[in-house]
Amino acid sequence: QIVALNKTKEKMRPYQGNQEDEDPDIKKIKKVQSFMRGWLCRRKWKTIVQDYICSPHAESMRKRNQIVFNMVEAESEYVHQLYVLVNCFLRPLRMAASSKKPPISHDDVSSIFLNSETIMFLHEIFHQGLKARIANWPTLILADLFDILLPMLNIYQEFVRNHQYSLQVLANCKQNRDFDKLLKQYEANPACEGRMLETFLTYPMFQIPRYIITLHELLAHTPHEHVERKSLEFAKSKLEELSRVMHDEVSDTENIRKNLAIERTIVEGCDILLDTSQTFIRQGSLIQVPSVERGKLSKVRLGSLSLKKEGERQCFLFTKHFLICTRSSGGKLHLLKTGGVLSLIECTLVEETEAS
Repeated sequence: QIVALNKTKEKMRPYQGNQEDEDPDIKKIKKVQSFMRGWLCRRKWKTIVQDYICSPHAESMRKRNQIVFNMVEAESEYVHQLYVLVNCFLRPLRMAASSKKPPISHDDVSSIFLNSETIMFLHEIFHQGLKARIANWPTLILADLFDILLPMLNIYQEFVRNHQYSLQVLANCKQNRDFDKLLKQYEANPACEGRMLETFLTYPMFQIPRYIITLHELLAHTPHEHVERKSLEFAKSKLEELSRVMHDEVSDTENIRKNLAIERTIVEGCDILLDTSQTFIRQGSLIQVPSVERGKLSKVRLGSLSLKKEGERQCFLFTKHFLICTRSSGGKLHLLKTGGVLSLIECTLVEETEAS
């Protein structure tokens, strides 16, 4: 068997032996041919690469990569903002609330910051995931990160729903001189860069819309056959749905608070403002002009008004009612006893075209 194997090897050797005995000129010709083939191949490859670099697909991919890089930078900045909110305000105020003479209660701290710390932890995880994806560049897979993020975004609903209330509680707490002094010390921290606590509390409000814009831009530069296309479209649709829900909730909450704020300014109160479907439209002052004819005045009279003097009325327009109030010398508002609350459902609007 060994002899047979050796014979087989011997049969394969002559080609190599012939190469060694080959004419030097033939070797030179083959070397030149090899060089020319390599040069032609490299030139063709260079042309292919240059054509691709100038192609619309490559330009789209460059823009897509730039969007992803910008997203990582924006996420890094947002995580830093949340870090400042939690470490320069939330945690110090928690400690202050546990002191012997607390300038703020634990309930107020919870009302102002709500789940800010949870949001920070969530985005720290998301940011680490983004950085890990960038480390594998040029392969960029992002859709699974949004799959992780989406189920946890309900915490944003709570924060957004609570936002106006948190600012209101903070404004009330600032009436306490000790708290106001302490807060100014925290805001003087170099990490805050001259920004107030209200500014940091507002940052999370814009994060969901920012993600939606980023996904719109990503999809604009993602081919239809791309492996991530469907996942990114699903993430965008879910974020848009969440954004609409949060917008509606914020609008409803702000409307209720606005109605209650107006109701509190009226000395007698106003039950119709406790209707949650009653939407505030605008407010302002109107001049009530007295009629010249005494008989006519008695028919259109709204409260006691002198025949010789015009009266300024503070008016509030809602979707269902129109309120007319007088302002006392102390600045308090009083509903007119007669005609102070007009139901717009039963009203007829008459436009007087004649100047007289």
